Amino acid sequence: MIMNKKMMIGVVAGVILNLGFLLGGVQSIRFELESGHTKCIAEDIKADSMTVGKYSVVNPNDGYPIPDSHKVTVRVTSAYGNNYHYADLVDSGQFAFPAAEAGDYMACFWVVYHKPPLTLTIDLDWKTGVAAKDWSNVAKKGQVDVSF
Repeated sequence: MIMNKKMMIGVVAGVILNLGFLLGGVQSIRFELESGHTKCIAEDIKADSMTVGKYSVVNPNDGYPIPDSHKVTVRVTSAYGNNYHYADLVDSGQFAFPAAEAGDYMACFWVVYHKPPLTLTIDLDWKTGVAAKDWSNVAKKGQVDVSF
């Protein structure tokens, strides 16, 4: 079967659109944070949706431990101010919770002031809804033993 150019464009557009829906609840970013400052990232989450996240400070000196000057404080809160995660002076961490209420959830990162100022690089991977599901534990066809 020969596909013309319009059909091929339609197929490609459909694939891209479907991928957009599947990946809509995934936010993976790398950002910089200057010491003495705060940076917050918001995610609009539906009520009763599962949320998982992990974050880490990028080590400026590969092969050596992360220095104490590169520790961050992290807080995740709901739109109503309810706390879901708090970690003080860490270089990495993770959080997971079912969202009790719908709205913008905020993950805020801050670093104490240093003189001279430092700039930290932070990786954040935040998933919600279907994207937060651990699909590796879902039974595949042929793995289910049915007995009566």
